[in-house]
Amino acid sequence: MKILLAVDGSEFTKKMLAYLTTHEELFGAHNRYTLLNVNPQLPARARSAVGKDMLETYHREEAEKVLSPVTKFLVRHGIDAKTMAKVGHAGEIISKAAETGKFDMVVMGSHGHGTWGNLVMGSVATQVLANCKVPVLLVR
Repeated sequence: MKILLAVDGSEFTKKMLAYLTTHEELFGAHNRYTLLNVNPQLPARARSAVGKDMLETYHREEAEKVLSPVTKFLVRHGIDAKTMAKVGHAGEIISKAAETGKFDMVVMGSHGHGTWGNLVMGSVATQVLANCKVPVLLVR
């Protein structure tokens, strides 16, 4: 199975990874994994002030802060994962990556704000569930 792991470095990502590594019957090393980290786009004024090279460096470094420890954790558990880093709206990008990459499943942590929290703040998980055409496993 080809599995997309959406990671942001939060406690919810850690819970998702713990679930993944403790359910080897479902998520063992026999699957193919890709880690996806999505950084939010900086405001236009900030982007124009810092320039393209500095902006690319910033996004690369921010993604590496998340992807590096997750990759090391997975390697310790016998899982070799590819990595991807994108910039934009996380919900949209995760859904699009799942479809264009022909993934069989998306696995991600959920903050669990509940209905009222989602209504007020929005939710990446809600956006992914609404737009993704492949199964999504949310771990809380």
